[in-house]
Amino acid sequence: MEPRIQYAKTSDGVSIAFSTLGEGSPLVLAPTPEFSHVQAEWQLPGASSYFQRLAEERMVVRYDGRGTGLSDRDITDFTLDTFVLDLDAVVTHLGLERFDLLGSLGGGLVAIAYAARHPERVAHLLFWCSYAPTSEGMQDTPVYEAVRALIDQDWEIYTETATRIYLGWSSGEEARQGAAYYRECVTQETARTFFRVVTELDATEFVPRLRAPTLVLCRGEGANALKSSRVLASDIPDARLVVLEGQSMITYIGDSEAVLKAIDEFLSEGEQAGESAPSASSGLVTILFTDMQSSTANRQQLGDVKAQEVLRTHNRIVREALAANGGSEIKHTGDGIMASFGSAIGALNCAIAIQRGVEQHHAEAVKRHAEPVEAPLQVYIGLNAGEPISEDDDLFGTSVDLAARICGQAEPSEILVSDVVRQLAAGKEFLFSDRGDSALRGFEDPVRLWSVRWREDG
Repeated sequence: MEPRIQYAKTSDGVSIAFSTLGEGSPLVLAPTPEFSHVQAEWQLPGASSYFQRLAEERMVVRYDGRGTGLSDRDITDFTLDTFVLDLDAVVTHLGLERFDLLGSLGGGLVAIAYAARHPERVAHLLFWCSYAPTSEGMQDTPVYEAVRALIDQDWEIYTETATRIYLGWSSGEEARQGAAYYRECVTQETARTFFRVVTELDATEFVPRLRAPTLVLCRGEGANALKSSRVLASDIPDARLVVLEGQSMITYIGDSEAVLKAIDEFLSEGEQAGESAPSASSGLVTILFTDMQSSTANRQQLGDVKAQEVLRTHNRIVREALAANGGSEIKHTGDGIMASFGSAIGALNCAIAIQRGVEQHHAEAVKRHAEPVEAPLQVYIGLNAGEPISEDDDLFGTSVDLAARICGQAEPSEILVSDVVRQLAAGKEFLFSDRGDSALRGFEDPVRLWSVRWREDG
């Protein structure tokens, strides 16, 4: 029996078709742009049995992205952000507070962006033959370029060729069914638009922020899938890569049981461990907060587009410094980033690298006349050390609160630390200036603060 088709409305007014199958913990499937039709797919060889088997122990949620399948077709706005809106509309409509998320092919970019923005909602993250920048996917292969040239010449020949090469249908009736399904998913005009847009999609900036347990699946002979999956798995912290036999980039074509087994085993591990581990001390760590100077004023002065560019520059500089000094990004705070370190030395080195990186960026921007002198990027940094509580991939407690308050006391381009951080760095080549005792909101006793000298000229 085919699943019942329902609709959810996105925040920008697009109707998104979706269906659910089974009961239990939800698993949401993010489809690849252009290739989705939740009703027609049910008729493809192996599809119905695959989805029924996948839904034996959980609720499987499938949906058509904007411009495809049974969702609104008269759409021209295709960006990573709008694709994320489609996913968010479905899970919000269903009232899913926490769920597992699987992104297939280009749908992996949507899963990455959503999981990074809503880490509290994604329990497990799975990818099938996916990638972070589209350039890591099949779009860079000579075969892809040759097939893409057919789209303007003959729509029918194009769909038949594409389904045989990328989806693994070898010949005969299966190939014809696959091509017909492709033509039901999307119109020729929309497919052209997708090609222009999708090749530019890139979710790389979100990858370091992924915190959910992650499984990357692919078949070893599937076009460029093995290469892109290896890159993705290596870039996501603690991700697991499973390579299966075969060449089809569709889960239910070929040895689908191997795919189902890998998914079941991965998700069952989380169920056995429980939805959430009890709160526990994370041990002694150093907490670092960054904050941008006058981000709201920047938006009013520069406009949203340029202000967003400043924020992206901040994020890039901070994340590069974290990677170079052993830091772990905990979360993005809107105008800054919270991170943790196993040592105060690493945290201090990272803070210095951030401020030097910002200074270098500003100097280069002034030379290019690319950055308004009246609103340069300036960063406040605050550090504290302690034993915070670890829960749901986040850190809580007095030591975290104090680090945030210290950051709020810092001047632009200053690194401000607590006395405990200074003591942990004793004997190392760091120079501190005493800023005296400060009364911080939420703390009864004054807190002794120290400024770190990071410029080489003093």
